[in-house]
Amino acid sequence: MSRTQTEIVEHAATPAAAPSIPADPATLRALSAAEVDALLPHLRRSLLDIVAASGGHVGPNLGVLELTVALHRVFDSPRDPIVFDTGHQAYVHKMLTGRPDLAGLRTEGGISGYPSRSESEHDLVENSHASGSLAWALGLGMAFSADAAALSDGSRSRTSVAVIGDGALTGGVGLEALNLAVDHPHARTVFVLNDNTRSYAPTIGGLARCLSELRSGTAAANPFEVLGYRYIGPVDGHNVHALEAALTQARDAAGQGAVPLVHAVTAKGRGLLAAELHEVDLWHAHGPFDITTAQSTPDPVPTGPGATWTDRFAATVLGIADQRDDMVALSAAMIDPVGLTPMQQAHPARVLDTGIAEQVTLDIAAGLANAGQRPLVALYSTFLTRAIDQLLMDIGLHSEPVTITLDRAGVTGDDGASHHGIWDLALAAQVPGLEVCAPRDGQRLEDALRRRLGGDEAPTGPGLIRFPKGSVGPDVAAAASVPAGDVLFASSDAALACATGEALDAEAPTLIITIGSLAGRAVAAAKTLAATGAEVLVIDPVIALPLAGPLLDLCARASAVVTIEDGVRERGIGAALRFALADRGVQVPSAVLGVDQAFIDHAKRDAILSREGLDAEAIAEAAARLR
Repeated sequence: MSRTQTEIVEHAATPAAAPSIPADPATLRALSAAEVDALLPHLRRSLLDIVAASGGHVGPNLGVLELTVALHRVFDSPRDPIVFDTGHQAYVHKMLTGRPDLAGLRTEGGISGYPSRSESEHDLVENSHASGSLAWALGLGMAFSADAAALSDGSRSRTSVAVIGDGALTGGVGLEALNLAVDHPHARTVFVLNDNTRSYAPTIGGLARCLSELRSGTAAANPFEVLGYRYIGPVDGHNVHALEAALTQARDAAGQGAVPLVHAVTAKGRGLLAAELHEVDLWHAHGPFDITTAQSTPDPVPTGPGATWTDRFAATVLGIADQRDDMVALSAAMIDPVGLTPMQQAHPARVLDTGIAEQVTLDIAAGLANAGQRPLVALYSTFLTRAIDQLLMDIGLHSEPVTITLDRAGVTGDDGASHHGIWDLALAAQVPGLEVCAPRDGQRLEDALRRRLGGDEAPTGPGLIRFPKGSVGPDVAAAASVPAGDVLFASSDAALACATGEALDAEAPTLIITIGSLAGRAVAAAKTLAATGAEVLVIDPVIALPLAGPLLDLCARASAVVTIEDGVRERGIGAALRFALADRGVQVPSAVLGVDQAFIDHAKRDAILSREGLDAEAIAEAAARLR
C-alpha cells in the first residue's frame, strides 16, 4: 500500500469522541468551548459514516462543518434565518437541527439533499441553484430592520445570514446583490463568504485573484471595503472559536451603518484525505464508498467508455474537436460534470470555464458564433432556466448558430425538485427557430452532435440537444426512415404504409410519437397494443422542433396520436403539436404524456416516471383509451 493510500485509510478511520449530536441549536449554544471541541470530530465522523453509506455532496459538507457549528452557536435559527448558497452544503445544518442521522438521505421519503421547508422550520430557502442567497438575505434583513423599530422590550432584533461560496459569487445575481446591499446599510444582514477557491472546479476570473491576494495578505486594496462593506477576515474557517468571534462581531454590527461581510477560508473535503487529494472536484459529489479504504462501493451503473450519456457525449465532442479547429466549448463552472474534460485536456485553449454564469456563457457563445466559430455550450438542463433571456433574445432573435447541450434532462431523481431537467422542452418550444433534438440513444446523440458541430456546412441557426442522466443503454434501431422521422415499430405493412403516405386500405393506426430516451418504453407499449390486434405506429421525429410538415401530415392520417416526452406536458412538444394540428383544422383524438407541471421530490428516476404514467404499461393504457 502506498504512503498516500495509507494516509487516506488512517485519516478516514480516525476514531472520534462520543458526545451526542445536539438535538437543536439551543442545546448546541449551551455547550462550553471544550464541549464543542469534543463534538467536532464526532460530528465529522458521523457525517462521513452517513455519506459513505448513501453518497451525496461529500466535499462541500466536510468543508463547512466548523462554519456551520459556529453559525448555529452565534445566530438563533430559525429566528435568525440562515440561507445556504447552495443548499447542498446543508447536511451539517440538518444534523444540528433535529436530523442527526440524515435518515434516508436522498432516497424517496427520506431526508432531501437540499434544505426543505417540509422537513424543518430551520430550512427557509430550498435553494440549489447558486448565487441567490445574498439577495434573499438582503430582503429578509431589510424587513428585519423595519421590524426592529417596534421592539420595546430590549430583545435583539432578528438578523438574516447568507452563506455563499466564492464560486457562487461569480454568478450574476450574487454580484448584483453585492453591488446593491451597500445602499442598505441598516439592513440586519450578515454576508458570510465561504472561500474554498472552488465551485466544482477552481474559481475563475478577477474575483478569484482578489480573494487570493486577501488570503495571502498581499492585496493592494480590499475590494469589499472599497465597495462599502464592513469586512471581517480572513478567518480560519476550521477554527470554530475564531469563527464564533468573527460572526458575533458581524451579528452585533448588522444594521449599524454597513453590511458586515465575514471572509471565512475553508478547505473543501476537509477531514477526508481522499477528498482533499482529489484534483478534479475534491469529491464534490460522490457515490457510496468504503469508510476504511475510501474506495467506491460497486455501482450498478456500467463503467467504461460510452457507458453513460455523458461518456458518449464526451467521446464524440473530443472527436469533433480533433477534426475542427473552429469548434470551441463553454460551460458554467461544470467542465468535468458535463463531459468536457477530455476536450479540455486535449485542446485547453478551446474550452472556456465561465464560472457560475450561464447568462454570460450564452452571450459569449453568441459572439463566437457570429464571428465564425462553432460554439458548444454544455450545461445541466436545470441550469438553462438561468439564461432564458439570453437564449430567447440574444441567440434566438439573432439566429446565432450556437449549439447548446443539456445533460441531466428530464427526470433526474436523487437531487429532487430543483435538479429535475423537466422544464427545458417547454422553454425551448417558446423560442422561434430553435432546433431541438432529443436523441433516443447514443448513436442518435452522436449523429446530432456531428451534424451541428462537425459537418462541412455550419448550422444556420441555434440548436439544443438534450439527454438524460445515467446509462445510455442499447441503441434503438429504426425499422425505416420516412419524411416524418424514424419508424421504430409498425404493427403491419398497412401501418408502415401510413408512415410513407401511401393510400390506406386498412384501419388507420394509432400513432405514438416518442421524444428522447423513452423510445424503448414507447416500442414496448406499441407491442402490447399490437398483441390485442390494434394497428400501431411508433415514430421518432429525430428533430423534435420545429415541428416538421411531414409529421403533421402523418398525424392527420392517424386514427389517434399519443406523444411521449420526459418533460412538463403542458408546454412541451405534445402541446405544441396539438396547437399546430388545431391550426390546420385537424381533429384527431390525442393524448399528451409527460410530467405534471409540479415540483417533484427526490426519488429514483424509474419510480418517478412510473408515477407520472411514463412506463410501458401506462403508455399502452393511455393509447388504448383513444381507440
